[in-house]
Amino acid sequence: MAEHETGGADPLIHREAEFAAGAPDGFSRLWVPHRMVYVGDHTQADESNCPFCAAPAGEDERGLIVARGKTAFVLLNLYPYNGGHLLVCPYRHIASYTEATAAETAEIAELTQRAMEVLKEVSGCHGYNIGMNQGEVAGAGIAAHLHQHIVPRWHGDANFLPIVARTKAVPQLLGEVREKLAAAWDRI
Repeated sequence: MAEHETGGADPLIHREAEFAAGAPDGFSRLWVPHRMVYVGDHTQADESNCPFCAAPAGEDERGLIVARGKTAFVLLNLYPYNGGHLLVCPYRHIASYTEATAAETAEIAELTQRAMEVLKEVSGCHGYNIGMNQGEVAGAGIAAHLHQHIVPRWHGDANFLPIVARTKAVPQLLGEVREKLAAAWDRI
């Protein structure tokens, strides 16, 4: 082992051992295999097995669609982080924001703004997390079809229930949330 100026072992060489397979590295592990549902079979979905392509082809209630535009639509996330977690998707099966047309990007933005207004009115949320995970490596559960997340947030909505009990407390059923948001969409 290399000697450090102080006569002890070189701390950098010693730290390499921490990162060897099976060696402790100072991090605790929280194993969450239930999250695989987000990155499972749909990451490389094509139009024939893409849930975002299938949703607008059916009834709004069944597809959890809240609102439809000309080039994009809004639907509830089937696996929400919080109640009212919405997705804005173009109808076209494209993977990247860079593939979207000017009309699609404009309508995605307009639908996002509208969704924020509706969520605020219907649920009284205090803020939002908004974003797109572009690519499987970035966390996109369905990487093959562009979608933007709108997650409503409330003061005190974070807790340890998902970690300790592997349970997410969502106070309303998806159908009920969709009904309220869809009813308010044109009214507000």
